[in-house]
Amino acid sequence: MARYIGSACVLCRREGVKLYLKGDRCYSPKCAIEKRNYPPGPHGQRGAFRRKSSDYATQLREKQKARRIYGILERQFRRYFREASKSTGVTGAMLLQTLERRLDNVVFRLGLASSRKQARQLVLHGHFCVNGKSVNVPSYLLKAGDTVSVAESSRTNPYFQSVVQDLARRQVAEWLSLDAQNFSGSVISLPSRNQIDTPLKEQLIVEYYSR
Repeated sequence: MARYIGSACVLCRREGVKLYLKGDRCYSPKCAIEKRNYPPGPHGQRGAFRRKSSDYATQLREKQKARRIYGILERQFRRYFREASKSTGVTGAMLLQTLERRLDNVVFRLGLASSRKQARQLVLHGHFCVNGKSVNVPSYLLKAGDTVSVAESSRTNPYFQSVVQDLARRQVAEWLSLDAQNFSGSVISLPSRNQIDTPLKEQLIVEYYSR
């Protein structure tokens, strides 16, 4: 499958906000937004002072921001939107709920990875189990009651040994529970909109796809 392999910092600069794509670096003075808070490219600084964006441009940027935060390409993102629009709930909220249910996102939310990109890589390498069975598909959608755990063979890995020391002090989202001693976490319930802290205006995404 095709994946974006360019600079993550360029994506943050293009959207003009921190998307927290590089883990701890995003919280440090090395963050690109701290140094160059204007769009990338030779006309970036000049373009930062353009006239007001159109409604379409605003909607497009919000959709792109969501895709980049969760690390999803257009075709899959559009499929998620179609499924959300067919559900009985509010389309925008259901779209965000689906994105939050992805295995790579839950691994990130539990603190077992410093970014969603790192979580995706760890999942692909087979370091996690869902309900005791190995799953290496980052887009795997979890349900209420599912348990995510580090595979037994990976628990002695130096990375997970260092991570578990910080897990005991970590607070996770209300819809998740964390068992640091057992390298695992559970989905208590599917997240409601007010339990998702991702800074997105999902109604703009709905308007974009409803044109």
